[in-house]
Amino acid sequence: MKVLLIIPAYNEEESILRVVRTVQEAGYDYVVINDGSSDATLKICRGNCFPVISHRVNLGLTAGIQTGARYALECGYDAIIQIDADGQHQPEYITDMVSEMEKSGADIVIGSRFVSEVKPVSARMIGSRLLTGIIRLTTGTVLSDPTSGMRLYNRRATRELAMRPDFGPEPDSIAYLLRHGFRISEVQVRMRERETGESYLSPAKSIAYMARMIVSILIIQWFRG
Repeated sequence: MKVLLIIPAYNEEESILRVVRTVQEAGYDYVVINDGSSDATLKICRGNCFPVISHRVNLGLTAGIQTGARYALECGYDAIIQIDADGQHQPEYITDMVSEMEKSGADIVIGSRFVSEVKPVSARMIGSRLLTGIIRLTTGTVLSDPTSGMRLYNRRATRELAMRPDFGPEPDSIAYLLRHGFRISEVQVRMRERETGESYLSPAKSIAYMARMIVSILIIQWFRG
């Protein structure tokens, strides 16, 4: 399976070099999507000859993944996987995720923190539990870590991300695909905490994000074409 690692980056000058070096050591093809960073992220990528596609302005995570997905389709890749530029996602688990996709025939494999480990009690995990319950209610499928951004998409699922303007790498899209016959599996992984850089989600944005996901899964998804 020919896999492309997509590394969306927004103001990640302190971590992008380390993350890309780790990906290079793992031996996978990759592309950095510089999402209109105002710091030295793009300069570092170009100075080290990293393959990079750059947005002129900040468009958000969904646009970054869509850009990478389109690039992967044009270049003939069989699958894509998102690797966060803050170093949370560890490439050492990609082999297990690819093996799971090949073995199970899943369209999407989620790198989950909670397949065999219990979710800690925190405000963030309460939101995750709520999304797990709502996805189970609307699709009949239990996902232990619906907010995990470490997801492997086969070519069929990649095409959905690339071609649909209303689609993103989010739990509501996962719920939609489950209801439309896509198969999703999970593999246990561990993730590091963010140490540097700028997250796409501030505390206020996190609350708005969770509310948006809940409304989308319960209501909006039923009216999607």
